[in-house]
Amino acid sequence: MTPAVSGSIIGDDGLARPAWAAVDPMLREYYDTEWGMPVRDEQGLYERISLEGFQAGLSWATILRKRPAFRAAFKDFQPDTVARFTDADVERLMLDAGIVRNRLKIQATITNARATVALRDDGGLVDFVWGFQPAATPRPTALDQIATTSAESIALSKALRKKGFAFVGPTTMFALMEAVGMVDTHLMDSHRRGSSGIWA
Repeated sequence: MTPAVSGSIIGDDGLARPAWAAVDPMLREYYDTEWGMPVRDEQGLYERISLEGFQAGLSWATILRKRPAFRAAFKDFQPDTVARFTDADVERLMLDAGIVRNRLKIQATITNARATVALRDDGGLVDFVWGFQPAATPRPTALDQIATTSAESIALSKALRKKGFAFVGPTTMFALMEAVGMVDTHLMDSHRRGSSGIWA
């Protein structure tokens, strides 16, 4: 007997979503249009790495609400621009109430911009990160079946750290892999399952 697919909530539009994306309109919009879709441009991937780093210890909803302010503060996450930030910029950002004012995370975002620029000599950030895409993806029927790390996220974390990146732990990197479609952790009964076009 096949276990019943469970874990999703049917919305007022008749579509199935996980609980985290079922109520808050902002999270629902993010889930329906962005989460799990491939990100294959340097700026976009650097932004996702940055925001996932800021999210550590916080809710994604907090980061998503502040995303416009983050984009303004970090000049739309243009790596070349952020790579030139100075200590004065760190102090400026520490006074910006629109973002998460965590000095280590701010400094890591600048460090990671410089590492992103440097990585261009080694094939670039996009090919580097996507090189850790696994051969298979999870097929969860309930949220408790979704891991928080994987062998690939652990390997990606180590590889990025060797390239000078910070705030790229295995859990953060697994969240990145989910967010950019490298793995598909949509529940099997979600209306978004398979939407990335990467996984059947």
